[in-house]
Amino acid sequence: MLDWDLLLSGARRKDKHGIGSNVLSANGRIELERDYDRILFATPTRRLADKTQVFPLERNDSVRNRLTHSHEVSSLARSIGIRLAFDYRDKVFGNASDASLERCVPALLSAIGLAHDLGNPPFGHQGEKAIQHWFKRNEVKVFGQTEHPDSLDFTNFDGNAQTLRLVTRLQVLNDSFGLNLTYATLASMIKYPVNSYQNQPMGWKKSGFFQSEQEIVEDIWQTTGLEVGIRHPFTLLMEACDDIAYSVLDAEDIVKKDIASFSDIVDHLEHQNPDDLITNNILSAAKKKNKEFKSAGLSPKELNEVSMQMFRVYAISAMVKSVIEAFVTDISKILKNEISPNYDIISHSAAAEFCNAMKQFDYIHGYRHKSVLELELKGNNYISGIMDMLWQGIENNSLDNAEKSLFGQYAYNRISENYRRIYQNADNKMSENYKKAQLLADAVSGMTDSYLIHIHDELKNLHD
Repeated sequence: MLDWDLLLSGARRKDKHGIGSNVLSANGRIELERDYDRILFATPTRRLADKTQVFPLERNDSVRNRLTHSHEVSSLARSIGIRLAFDYRDKVFGNASDASLERCVPALLSAIGLAHDLGNPPFGHQGEKAIQHWFKRNEVKVFGQTEHPDSLDFTNFDGNAQTLRLVTRLQVLNDSFGLNLTYATLASMIKYPVNSYQNQPMGWKKSGFFQSEQEIVEDIWQTTGLEVGIRHPFTLLMEACDDIAYSVLDAEDIVKKDIASFSDIVDHLEHQNPDDLITNNILSAAKKKNKEFKSAGLSPKELNEVSMQMFRVYAISAMVKSVIEAFVTDISKILKNEISPNYDIISHSAAAEFCNAMKQFDYIHGYRHKSVLELELKGNNYISGIMDMLWQGIENNSLDNAEKSLFGQYAYNRISENYRRIYQNADNKMSENYKKAQLLADAVSGMTDSYLIHIHDELKNLHD
């Protein structure tokens, strides 16, 4: 059975025997609160402002990007943490010895909520697919053969694994520990507790870390009492908050862009979930507000937007309540690992049908909208093109000086100096081909949408 005292470890990799989470730092923060601050002030967090949530290269500042989405997930996670720590302390945390649970739990959940998308590449999930497809097309060129074991991390590239790599290696301060987050935070960030060899045989749909971070993950598990195939309980809560945020808030953005209306959502939910209690309660409250707003003389656009705002309030409130209830109900099974790899809290909550219906609405009206598909296709082409040109630079760097091309040298030098230094000084046991592939993945996934386009066009104009 998992031990909360280990799961909430405030120790850090840089000093494994350092101060625990119940000790205040010089300015009054506990260790887990410091984690949130480290993530907040990190450069990759700011870059999320120019990374796609649903609508690529969106010029309407009211529509969400990855940064606003991450702040919202963090806020939801913190709210759930407060409820659990104050209202369900004994039932969830039992005899946990940490006297500052009321601070530890919300701090940890808000930190992983803020960090959960840090490793996502430009152009959202389409960016992940573009990176995967490039490595599949170029597997022989990069690894010397098809189905090479080293290629799995890249032909199945995932932003979750890149997030862990980013905070443990790529965000360099003054050592090789990245942001040097606590073990509790690092453990909670591992969404899929398997590597790329293990995910399919063990029933996981994805891997949660790269082979290059295997030793780091094993250290995290040893310190927090976890092991392969077992997730930190708070990972489940972060995943639920992500589901709440994108299922409801993406719909709000779809209405904001005049792609659909409040009435479209009402019609969709009434058709999909005519007998679902949660759905009916949310719709009843939202339609009542919509009726009040109609008498206020608002324009159709204003009416749509304020009606969606109230719908969002009612929907999030109901979903958060359902998630808390489901987590408290299932906590014993979670701590004993009596759950399947496919377990998620939303699906085991009273809000399951409502969440599924909202995801269907988002897919139909948002993710498959012509404007989104067009920009995703452009993003795919940009990513494929930049990877071709940067790979020339990476390969060129391995040649003798007399054989190096001017373009190859230029392209290589356009990769972040930090990433190049980490590649050159890599202390893991991976092959040279693996390290080159990882440098390429690091470089591309770290770019923002607009910066990738800028670098692509710059290199293309200089390409032979």
